[in-house]
Amino acid sequence: MNLRTTIYNTLRIAFLFVFCAGLTMAMSSCGGDDKGGGSGAIVVPPDPDPDPDPDPDPSTIHLTMVDPYATAETKALYSQLWSIAEKGFMFGHHDDLWYGRYWYNEQGNSDTKAVCGDYPAVFSFDFATIMDSRSGRQYEQGENAIRRRVILEAYKRGEVLIGCCHINNPLTEQESNLDAYPQGTSWDNTKCVDQILQTGTDVNKKFFTWLDRLAEFVSNLKDDEGKLIPVIFRPFHEHTQDWSWWGSKATTEEEFINLWRTTVRYLRDTKGVHNLIYAISPQMDSNYGTGTRSRLVFRWPGDDYVDFIGMDCYHGGNYGALKANADALSALSIEKSKPCGVTETGKEKFTESNYWTQGIVAPLTGQRISMVVMWRNKYVGTNEDDKHYFSVYPGHPSEEDFRTMYDNEISIFSKDLPDMYKMAENVTVNN
Repeated sequence: MNLRTTIYNTLRIAFLFVFCAGLTMAMSSCGGDDKGGGSGAIVVPPDPDPDPDPDPDPSTIHLTMVDPYATAETKALYSQLWSIAEKGFMFGHHDDLWYGRYWYNEQGNSDTKAVCGDYPAVFSFDFATIMDSRSGRQYEQGENAIRRRVILEAYKRGEVLIGCCHINNPLTEQESNLDAYPQGTSWDNTKCVDQILQTGTDVNKKFFTWLDRLAEFVSNLKDDEGKLIPVIFRPFHEHTQDWSWWGSKATTEEEFINLWRTTVRYLRDTKGVHNLIYAISPQMDSNYGTGTRSRLVFRWPGDDYVDFIGMDCYHGGNYGALKANADALSALSIEKSKPCGVTETGKEKFTESNYWTQGIVAPLTGQRISMVVMWRNKYVGTNEDDKHYFSVYPGHPSEEDFRTMYDNEISIFSKDLPDMYKMAENVTVNN
């Protein structure tokens, strides 16, 4: 081969190499065969672990309940208890629909409504005589029928239900004399919890019979569509005090925690009750300084056994104590992602004309608290010497101030309520 031929062949090979390389790059840049054929296309392999869900909304609050099998309406109420605290507090009153200072068992009546034209957002009542030996008496059976009626009326208006239980002492209760006081009542702090927790004792059997009665009652609280009605259940309240048989004087820390957990497990797991929200409520009457938080979690049964953090505040005219305790309660609520509220309060026989704006609205403004529940107005008829009342009624000096509180946007009454039995926006429960 001569020199000219050698140079020609070399240039031809070089030209073909450059041409093919350029063609391959052009085809690659245009996508080529998307099935990965022999075109030289660049193929991106599939994601071996695709994430089908977008990132969660950081504004969504995730709540967990004691009962993962709670009814849909119960979970919805729980979500609303969290959500509504952003707007203000629901006003509540114990036994408000049952009796007032000058009336008794008049359907549709209410001391609250008589003053402001609206019902409380929260109706508080007592389970005790449904549960203990008083339930067998004819008089109590009539009372329990009234209790059931007003519970259903409150729910039908969309209001929130919360029940405590001043149940008798199961050891010292005398069925032959159930009206004795304090002997045999919840105020009889004779030690008995150790026997409740001991399987097979008479006290153990009696206590669980009482829980059976409670389970039967709440399992038959149903609306017109047959759906179970949710109730916030507040057992063993004010356990920080020494007056009750479940209180600090009559129990050890271990006994109280076991009593609480045993009660929850029996109702939830054994009896299949799934329309209860479990609320704890220590008594917080004073300024406790650096000990405020520790008092709120006194003998805490555990996050898995508490849904709602309450507190009972009988602070009299010490409004600063209410504010300080509300500050700590709000903080604990956020820390534990559990709704909270003042589950009992009021000043017996108060006469201050500005009580509501100064004693309730002022200390609770800016707090993240879902409810404030006043204790009862005892029915006294014409007996003006009996001053056992804790809220407003027609003729009280604070009537006008109460209406001022009613008009304040942070106070929530029955007509102000959202649908408390529909899941709140941006809140999930046990998901």
